[in-house]
Amino acid sequence: MKKTDLTRRGFITRGCAAASATLAMPYIIPSSALGKDGVVAPSERIIMGAIGIGGRGSADFRAMLDQPDVQCAAVCDLKTVRLNAAKKAADQKNGNSKCATYKDFRKLLARTDIDAVLIATGPNWHSTLSMMAAQSGKDVYCEKPCAKNIVESLELAEVFERTGRVFQAGTQRRSIAHFNFCAMVAQTGRLGKLTELHYRPSRWGWGQTGMTGWEAEQPLPKDPQFDWHFYLGPAAERPFNTKYLRGGGFEKGGGMLGYGVMEWGSHSVAECQRANSADDTVPVEYHPMAKDGSATAVHANGVKMIVRGTGWDEALSHCPVRYVGERGWVETGDSGLVQASSPDLIADRRRGIRGTDPSSHVRNFFNCVKTRGLTNANHFVACHSHIACANTCTALFLKRKLRYDPVKHEFPGDEEANRFRSEARRAPWRV
Repeated sequence: MKKTDLTRRGFITRGCAAASATLAMPYIIPSSALGKDGVVAPSERIIMGAIGIGGRGSADFRAMLDQPDVQCAAVCDLKTVRLNAAKKAADQKNGNSKCATYKDFRKLLARTDIDAVLIATGPNWHSTLSMMAAQSGKDVYCEKPCAKNIVESLELAEVFERTGRVFQAGTQRRSIAHFNFCAMVAQTGRLGKLTELHYRPSRWGWGQTGMTGWEAEQPLPKDPQFDWHFYLGPAAERPFNTKYLRGGGFEKGGGMLGYGVMEWGSHSVAECQRANSADDTVPVEYHPMAKDGSATAVHANGVKMIVRGTGWDEALSHCPVRYVGERGWVETGDSGLVQASSPDLIADRRRGIRGTDPSSHVRNFFNCVKTRGLTNANHFVACHSHIACANTCTALFLKRKLRYDPVKHEFPGDEEANRFRSEARRAPWRV
């Protein structure tokens, strides 16, 4: 869906009319070319590519193929089984066998016919690939976590702002009705003055210390097309282990284990930031883990953002959030259940699709590809929510209170904490 397509369509229509008048004979245009009979006209189609199609990426990919105005022209994955399965699905949707396959994402990004890309590789690649895609003229839907640290988050936002490309973080709860409803309740004052925002981390890794992706060396796979160094990408050099191919928390927390914050927190922190109308900033104070197993960050307006692994109603399911004000509280989670301190607060509640369903978030992305508007989880949202997660991880790792400057994006006078602002990208993957 390029702007030149619209010009070309107008030219063809005018040219056909002129030819019809000149030759005095009918010129029949197929209904599919005009977008009739429920078929999306070529000028309105979005041509996409997908890079990384396993795990969560497969759910995103299916949701994208379900969009009537989207056509997948190319897929890329280092694993042959995934690559072939993705091509088969795309070809079935397209009604032909033209979907191209690549092991090297650079060949896909070099194509000028592709409008947008799905990036659902391992987290070690997310920010680097997203920026490379933007610089090659592509809009991006990127799975979370989209960045590993402060500097990567800022670079990501800067590149997308500078290039004018559309970005959507894969934090799909920003496009789901019951999460939207609870944010509205908090934003519009029904709860009174906000005091606390609660979210639950991933049960995996919460409270542990250490680094991810440092396992004992094992023999490389027998597949001659598998390139371990390409798989590592910008991540630090390390010996191969099969656990890395199955996720295993590899690079999900910025090289640290992440304490369950960066992986799932990138969803829930984005929700809490929205409820506090704070998508354009981050907390200014971060506390280490308390005796009750919770950890608190504090915004400049005094609102506390509390991550806790216990005390949740399990009926809410994954990624629950609770917003607390002086007049009451409201909470929700992936199940769609909405609860509050008073029924009156949620009398008009809306229940959406399950929180893990990316379909509405995918649709929001493609709508913005067409309108060039900001998505629900745009580069600004992703930047600040990921910085808040990274800073929480740093406070937990250092086991002490941290103060943060949200304008300069540094820990004032704290050399030890500032070492966590960034990490070197392995050559040649520097953007």
